[in-house]
Amino acid sequence: MAAQSRFILCKPHHWHVQEMGEGPLLLLLHGAGGATQSWRHLMPALAEKFRCIAVDLPGQGFTKLGGLRRCGLDEMSLDLQKLCIREGWKPDAIIGHSAGAAIALRMAEDLTPTPRVVGINAALGNFKGLAGLLFPLMAKALAAMPGVAHMFTASTARPGSVARLIEGTGSNLSLSEQRFYRALVSDRTHVDGTLSMMAQWSLDGLLGRLNTHPAPTVLIAASNDKAVPPNTSREAAERMPDARFVALEGLGHLAHEEAPAKVQTQIESFLTT
Repeated sequence: MAAQSRFILCKPHHWHVQEMGEGPLLLLLHGAGGATQSWRHLMPALAEKFRCIAVDLPGQGFTKLGGLRRCGLDEMSLDLQKLCIREGWKPDAIIGHSAGAAIALRMAEDLTPTPRVVGINAALGNFKGLAGLLFPLMAKALAAMPGVAHMFTASTARPGSVARLIEGTGSNLSLSEQRFYRALVSDRTHVDGTLSMMAQWSLDGLLGRLNTHPAPTVLIAASNDKAVPPNTSREAAERMPDARFVALEGLGHLAHEEAPAKVQTQIESFLTT
């Protein structure tokens, strides 16, 4: 969707955004390690009824990171809000995939009027037990080690490696569609940005406020998601004052890329009722 791309300098970052359509404004946020390409099917479909703006998160895709300590949940949310204010965007709804759903919920806490939130396989759970202690420390260590991104790109950019990564999420994408992810994991800057996000990520504050969250929300979860268990969305929806849970059968973590029409139906049903 390069024809829809433009770049915006809004400190501290140099943002890459894509825009299409007219109508109520939808802000689209990809998950960790993704980019605007994640919306290549769903965004044009939604743009028949809505104005859609997709943003690459700081350090990922084509957005140039402007501050090394601006990759956490609160920081990215604040920087995206600054971008919205600068551009005069007032989202009617924010659609987030995976970690992007957490950012959407965090933004919705601060924006006025409160936008609706759509989470697709929302990453709203912390690791439990020993993993909850070790994984964040490992992410911080990896992000701080020089050369890690280079080693990762060298080991995962091959077609077979990317295919295994995608299969590990429970999704099934064709070889032609996998090329977008090969491009991402081949980009050392993108991998560095993703590692920084993982190292600085903390959901504790947001999760602690879910029971008073102000946004009308739908959490869409795929039954075959091997990256984020569907119960994560179900349990989050049960805690929130105005949230519903929707299950999609037979799809994985990249459900909006596998079956965009099914996801579109759920989003439009939620936004028009």
